[in-house]
Amino acid sequence: MLVFFGFISAVIMRLFSVIYSRRATSFFFGAWLALWPFLFEKINKTKVVFSGDIVPSRERILLIANHRTEVDWMYLWDLALRKGCLGYIKYILKSSLMRLPVFGWAFHILEFIPVERKWEADESIMRYMLSTFKDPQDPLWLALFPEGTDFTEQKCLRSKKYAAEHGLPVLKNVLLPKTKGFCACLQELRSSLAAVYDVTIGYKYRCPSFLDNVFGVDPSEVHIHICRFPLDSIPVSEEEMSMWLINRFQTKDQLLSNFQTQGQFPDQAAERDLSAVKSILNCMTIVTVTGTTMYYCFSSFWFKLYVSLVCAYLVPATYFNTRPQPILSFLKVIAR
Repeated sequence: MLVFFGFISAVIMRLFSVIYSRRATSFFFGAWLALWPFLFEKINKTKVVFSGDIVPSRERILLIANHRTEVDWMYLWDLALRKGCLGYIKYILKSSLMRLPVFGWAFHILEFIPVERKWEADESIMRYMLSTFKDPQDPLWLALFPEGTDFTEQKCLRSKKYAAEHGLPVLKNVLLPKTKGFCACLQELRSSLAAVYDVTIGYKYRCPSFLDNVFGVDPSEVHIHICRFPLDSIPVSEEEMSMWLINRFQTKDQLLSNFQTQGQFPDQAAERDLSAVKSILNCMTIVTVTGTTMYYCFSSFWFKLYVSLVCAYLVPATYFNTRPQPILSFLKVIAR
């Protein structure tokens, strides 16, 4: 999917239209990402329980979530799939993940935003990439984990110490959020977003690892609580936005405390179940297409050449975080 279709949709088509390039990319990768909710819910029999607000489909939103474990971001796909935005979800993630072979190329093609978690180094690249997401006709789910890292007891102790020293709320189930990235997202995109989704994730009976997901060991249940905030309900000044975010994490902390004792979040909501027929057909299509392209890759000189050229392009493009500009835009710049 990455080499044969991602390059065509995200690079070749982008030379003519960014919007249609993103739509084609979202189609191909949305089909591939849909395999994971199918694995979680239908194969592994993980129960996904939604609660809180029922949110509309295909909104342009900023999504903030707690970061309990290394696979939180994968369970957001279960929600995005139900809302028709699976292929449009983009994450703000640590830049070291962009250096992973193959996976880093996919993150680059999907336009994830890499950060070093040092604002002095991150601000310019983050604001630049956010500026390319401003078109209100372009679907967007931008996912941010404001804690900046996954939760551990050791990190929690450091977070509590920092909060106590600076007169901030002392939290026990989440880390104190970093506010700069959240404020930058709203400053750059406020005029084109419909809402902010505050998502709280809880697991039964323990937090899963990536391999737990793959082999169906854990979790038995994933609980996802959603609070939807229209943009006009969120403050405008950076100081007030920062306090709003901290207050939301105080609420998350209490929600998770109650979840540990009650075993669920309040206001459980009914989201549609995944269609087993559609999931199986999608899985069969992906396997067939992938198998066909692999066959030609090993049997055809021209396919081998194509794969080699694509890989040769993706390595430096991912490393330097560069993307082609539409030809018409380039010509307009030259004409000036």
